[in-house]
Amino acid sequence: MLVAVISLACMGAIFGIVLGISSRKFAVEVDPRVEALLQVMPGANCGACGQPGCAGFAEAVVAGTVNPSACSPGGLSLYEKIAAILGTEVSDYEERKVAQLLCQGGVGHARMSYRYKGISDCHAVLKKFRGPKACNTGCVMQGSCSRACPFGAIQMGADGLPVVDYYLCTGCNKCVLECPQQILKLVGVSHLVNVRCVNTDKAKEAKAACAVACIKCRICEKNCPEDAVHLVPAGNGSVAVIDYDKCSNCGICAAKCPTKAIDKIPPLSEDVVLEIKEAANSGCEHCKACA
Repeated sequence: MLVAVISLACMGAIFGIVLGISSRKFAVEVDPRVEALLQVMPGANCGACGQPGCAGFAEAVVAGTVNPSACSPGGLSLYEKIAAILGTEVSDYEERKVAQLLCQGGVGHARMSYRYKGISDCHAVLKKFRGPKACNTGCVMQGSCSRACPFGAIQMGADGLPVVDYYLCTGCNKCVLECPQQILKLVGVSHLVNVRCVNTDKAKEAKAACAVACIKCRICEKNCPEDAVHLVPAGNGSVAVIDYDKCSNCGICAAKCPTKAIDKIPPLSEDVVLEIKEAANSGCEHCKACA
């Protein structure tokens, strides 16, 4: 018995020495700048920067493989802190982006083809005759984008459409990827005028499906002083598109649009109010079996 105890003690001591030597020999040195960056990162781990979390982003910034402004939750203030830590100038900052909904066809505006009763999921409802609305390109109003948002920035409105809180939105792109209709897109906060319709049908069909649909009248195109909005081919028809590089946010197109398919929102801030919540599972039909 004594021999066994002594043997185990000796083996433990030997293994401890070996592990101690190995830990020093194979230790991975961490750049102190990475540690400093992690101290100022928002800790959202949302993946908006394209990296596996905030730690991956910090390492990529130090390595010079990603633009420091790629952290949308951090905004301009984080960009300035990163520049101070790295000893670089504040330049090439890419403005903050927020999600914009390209549809206004909610209850009261869009004509419904049938009443949907089933799983509250956009992917699921689209399997039922392309959704309940007569417009097959608009929002199907089941809230998948809201559940996918990890920041609580999207809530479902009284008209059945998602409402984006621009102060909470970090531009993480999760809602854009979740939307099966592809009617959510990230737009810079300096761009205040947006076309809220992607219906490519001709005027008669589009208007019959939704009261606020784009009817391809080209009034916006004819009245834009910056030549920033045009009707472009899309799908089997056309759709109005704004060139944000030319748009001056004058709002003339929004004022002239007879169906109000174009709108102008109030000025937005570069600051983000970060509130992280646990997002629901996405990419399935949300049958609730796992709840």
